[in-house]
Amino acid sequence: GTICVLDVARTHGIDNIIFSSSCATYGVPETLPVRETSPQNPISPYGRTKLMGEQIIKDYAAAYGMKYAILRYFNACGADPEGELGEWHTPETHLIPRVLMAASGMIDAIEVFGTDYDTADGTCVRDYIHVSDLARAHLKALMHLEAGGDNLSVNLGTGRGVSINEILDAVGRMTARPVPVVHRARRPGDPAELYADPSLAREQLGFAAELSDIDTIVRTAAPFFGLGSATPAPALPVPAVTATSRARRAPRGTNTGKQRQPARLTVVPVSNVSGRGLAELG
Repeated sequence: GTICVLDVARTHGIDNIIFSSSCATYGVPETLPVRETSPQNPISPYGRTKLMGEQIIKDYAAAYGMKYAILRYFNACGADPEGELGEWHTPETHLIPRVLMAASGMIDAIEVFGTDYDTADGTCVRDYIHVSDLARAHLKALMHLEAGGDNLSVNLGTGRGVSINEILDAVGRMTARPVPVVHRARRPGDPAELYADPSLAREQLGFAAELSDIDTIVRTAAPFFGLGSATPAPALPVPAVTATSRARRAPRGTNTGKQRQPARLTVVPVSNVSGRGLAELG
């Protein structure tokens, strides 16, 4: 699929590529925080396919002069701060949505795998970044490439780790609902901690996360599980275009604190700015 998109982009004169990669390409890190120079040794099929995509893009750049920005997401989460679009998967496997599902009674309980890790509270620690921050990072990457900037690969994270217990606490505190928990044994291959060094994205793109504290993440996601109202967050300079998305609206009767607006999704569009253009892969 990546090769097909790159071939089509090259045929149509699109030579700027933004690739949505993942921290999964690092596997179990040897040192923390994870830097872009850290070894990439993925341990999952997902991580291996993302790393393969990165390598293909670099090969095309070397062969055809294409420009790229590879964005290695850490844990994407949260929802539209205006309460219009949210995350929804079937089945849902992501931690924060499942904690919210447990709080709302949509599932019986949230399973926590391991409480004896070498972390402050014994549970795994991860770096969570709000989807609105990710959207803004894509815009920054587009601006970088269109200005003639160098090819780059950067981490998109906060540099702060949040434990599973801290997420459970935030959901319980912000929704005023108990979160049923079932403790399980550790899963093989889960690192105790995984968080980014975000300094290169700050230096190269002028990007830093602004909405990625755990309270904001929970507050924006909760209404899509029938829990509370979304509190509008400060507006950020990201493009908003109408798009078709696999997204779930807040349940009927949920007060989002504002009148209903047309659905909006922040994306980086395929464009042809200054004769170059951009394709987004992910």
